[in-house]
Amino acid sequence: MALLTEYDVVNMRFKEPKRADEGYDQDEVDYFLDEVAETIAHLTREKNELTEKLQAAEARITELENAGEATPDVAVPVASAADSTLPQAAVVQENAENATGVLALAQKLHDEYVANGKAESERLIAEAEVECNRIRKETEENRSRTVAKLEEERSVMEHKISELRDFERDYRTRLKSYLESLLNNVNSQNPQGSDI
Repeated sequence: MALLTEYDVVNMRFKEPKRADEGYDQDEVDYFLDEVAETIAHLTREKNELTEKLQAAEARITELENAGEATPDVAVPVASAADSTLPQAAVVQENAENATGVLALAQKLHDEYVANGKAESERLIAEAEVECNRIRKETEENRSRTVAKLEEERSVMEHKISELRDFERDYRTRLKSYLESLLNNVNSQNPQGSDI
């Protein structure tokens, strides 16, 4: 799997579900989350490697500082003892300048690594917040659509129930009238109430 970029995360779109109650495709979401996890793991490993390199550089700087502090103490008495030690003092001076240069370079690298790490961390957090807001917004929109659809269906059902009740009442009234008219016909044909 290739590492995700900010563009990949921000512009990721899952297939719309066929129905609102189904949700997104579980496999597609799982695959995307696996890619996100792999990218985070890679960045974490890279950060740990840079931290180890930084610690090694700091240890080397400390070592060089200690060596630089010890060397001038030894070099000063030798330099004052005879003129033949002047080249050796120049070498010690050059070594001190080299150590200072290495120290400055190590400090610069340290600052760059820390700044890059902070920038990457802020970028990842910003991307995650954007994705979180997008997912929240989509979820809220889906919920609103679903609630509106259910309300509409409820209204239609209530209307149908009302129509059916009206129909039942009307049907009962007409059936009662029809039965009463039949009974009146039977009674009018048989006025004495004798059996037919």
